[in-house]
Amino acid sequence: MSFSFTVRTPFIQAVCSIGLVLFTSSGHAQSEAQLTEARLKMVRDEVAEAGIKDERVIAALREIPRHLFVSPQQRHLAYLDMALPIGEGQTISPPFIVAYMTEALKPRPTDKVLEIGTGSGYQAAVLSQLVAEVYSIEIVAPLGRKATQILRRLDYDNVHTKIGDGYQGWAEHAPFDSIIVTCSPERPPPALVEQLREGGRMVVPLGERYQQTLVLLKKVNGKLEAEPLQPTFFVPMTGRAEQSRVRKDDEDVPQLLNASFEVTDDEDQLLAWYYVRQATIVSDQEAMHGERFLEFRNETAGRGAQALQAVGVNGREIAAIDVSLWIRASEVRPGRSPRELPRVNVSFFDDKQAPCGSQSAGPWYGTISWVKKQATIQVPPTAKLAVIAVGMFGATGEFAVDSVDLKVSQER
Repeated sequence: MSFSFTVRTPFIQAVCSIGLVLFTSSGHAQSEAQLTEARLKMVRDEVAEAGIKDERVIAALREIPRHLFVSPQQRHLAYLDMALPIGEGQTISPPFIVAYMTEALKPRPTDKVLEIGTGSGYQAAVLSQLVAEVYSIEIVAPLGRKATQILRRLDYDNVHTKIGDGYQGWAEHAPFDSIIVTCSPERPPPALVEQLREGGRMVVPLGERYQQTLVLLKKVNGKLEAEPLQPTFFVPMTGRAEQSRVRKDDEDVPQLLNASFEVTDDEDQLLAWYYVRQATIVSDQEAMHGERFLEFRNETAGRGAQALQAVGVNGREIAAIDVSLWIRASEVRPGRSPRELPRVNVSFFDDKQAPCGSQSAGPWYGTISWVKKQATIQVPPTAKLAVIAVGMFGATGEFAVDSVDLKVSQER
């Protein structure tokens, strides 16, 4: 079998999830009725209205109780469209990303699907409602055992799990009609390519450690045809995939790509930034740098409107970074609480993807003409990764940004 693969895009960037919380709400114990109401609202507002069209996928997300796949301490956040930590440095993906990847597979009731990265078991549960059989592999044994217990307790009998290195696939059950990979290898693992049937589809985040693209691969005449879908960010695939990674380490000096929002693909989709919600690229002579800027608009208090990007940062060498950007605001008001206002949030994670600190530049509100803002952010000594989130964080109104810049301001 021959194999060819090309992604034609200037940046390979991209969401899986590494404990990223864009905004939180104080939560108390919720009844089953309240959780069901929250789930239906989340699917309506953050899945269907955000662009998912497949009615079967939408129905599956309405049905699956996501709150049972996270810890009791996280359940009040289960129906916000965000990643949540599930232990062992891993996370459950945001519901929109689960729906988006599932829809890209075009699942059929007769399909046999392979999932690489069981995680919490939530993605497998969603697939179980849409296909005949799901085979799911998890390399982190404690997560794999816990997910298996949850799936069995909830009677998802067509989901089969095992603990192992997903890089090798599950040959005894191949070929698969489709494969979904919820962690990021540098390139498609050869075993998965081999185990995908002719005409099958694979959805996988490909690229470097912090620079990935969610890609749809179709097997046609023994070759893979690649269609880049959108920028995203997933935890790297470990095991054999990590050993074979050409570029072992990313730059430890933080540097944002496409910081002035100038570069888009053929469909005018912003590149290098991921999880871009309720935002528009504006071409205008008023841009502070280049010809474009990013504008957020939100009318519903508490709804997400943001853009994210991850960068490597070595906290053992860097003590602080300066964050600067141009902003403009029109009638911006707090969302459901005074904390839900536009800002730049920098969240730090250690080498095990565990949160180790968070600081912000801002917040801003009201009506503001273009002005440059700057803040110095202290870097925790254990930091290896920073996620930069810019947006409205639940506020209402209009908020524009341009030329977001990071510079090392203090070395240790």
